[in-house]
Amino acid sequence: VAGKRVTAFTNDEETAVGLTEQVPFLLETRLEELGALFESAEPFAPFAIADGRLITGQNPASSGEVAQLMIDAMQQASTVW
Repeated sequence: VAGKRVTAFTNDEETAVGLTEQVPFLLETRLEELGALFESAEPFAPFAIADGRLITGQNPASSGEVAQLMIDAMQQASTVW
């Protein structure tokens, strides 16, 4: 993920749902440690990013946006073939 724009469940969202002690690591922090360019919206807001063929969503509320980005990517790929 180094150098890629990504999003995922944020540290603030993990804190809000009380899971910071239950998960082995905070995903936002780990992605940043791996060199990802982490972006996010307000906690629990829908937010998705496409960086090339990598499509990520911030949280379950982002599923619609992720689906649309996937459809867009598949349609774009089909015109290349």
